[in-house]
Amino acid sequence: MRAAVVQLNSTGDKDRNLETAERLVRDAARAGAELVVLPEKWNVLGSGEVLAEGAEPLDGPTLTAAADWARELGIHLVAGSIAERVEGQDKLANTSVLISSQGEQLAVYRKIHMFDVDVGGVVYRESEHEQSGTEIVEGETGDVQVGLTVCYDLRFPELYRILAVRGARVITIPSAFTSFTGKDHWEVLLRARAVENQVFAIAPNQVGKAPPEYDSYGRSAIVDPWGVVLAEAPDAECFALAELDFALQDSVRSKLPSLANRQAQTYRWPEEVPV
Repeated sequence: MRAAVVQLNSTGDKDRNLETAERLVRDAARAGAELVVLPEKWNVLGSGEVLAEGAEPLDGPTLTAAADWARELGIHLVAGSIAERVEGQDKLANTSVLISSQGEQLAVYRKIHMFDVDVGGVVYRESEHEQSGTEIVEGETGDVQVGLTVCYDLRFPELYRILAVRGARVITIPSAFTSFTGKDHWEVLLRARAVENQVFAIAPNQVGKAPPEYDSYGRSAIVDPWGVVLAEAPDAECFALAELDFALQDSVRSKLPSLANRQAQTYRWPEEVPV
């Protein structure tokens, strides 16, 4: 399978974001991509107020457009994540959707881990306007199982292990990873999640500045199960492409069977976790 990550500098200008995303998705498909992944909040990135104003349901114009692109181009498309307005829920969801080459929504994942941190002199409180998801989600692209995650999820290895044990061979990580943390943690975490779970990690990131205080690291990447970075985007709006060699993955899992060698019956969660 040939996969592509699309790197964007999204803002609160939804029309401009969609236009740029469509152009790069089409370019990636022309280059042979069969699976294309967009970054976190690719249609609208901004303050809580901006996200609320731009939020849509799953059948809204953004995902309808994405489904049209997938159907026309004959590709599977992970529509990064959008701010989803969920019926009966006060707060938004940060939602990633896997769309088939027929334009069908195959899997819907709502980000579990909220980015409530103080880094680089900026306070982020996603939980003020977004509600955590409660389900771990994967979907099928042909005969390849794809696990869905979003950005800050990358710091929670148990999520990725569960996806791998459930059968995921590819895990997508649409992100708006900050420049402050990204310079030290982005590639390290991507390679770790890929190596320890023997999966392909496909991680499109936002790049550059966006109001009010977003500064995203970029360096969108595709990493193989041995931890090799197969593709990395430069610091611009663009796409990066790589071939996913599932025979290589089978060989890694056979010769270094760390997933098979797990001793699940001995693992116990501590009652309290240090803060």
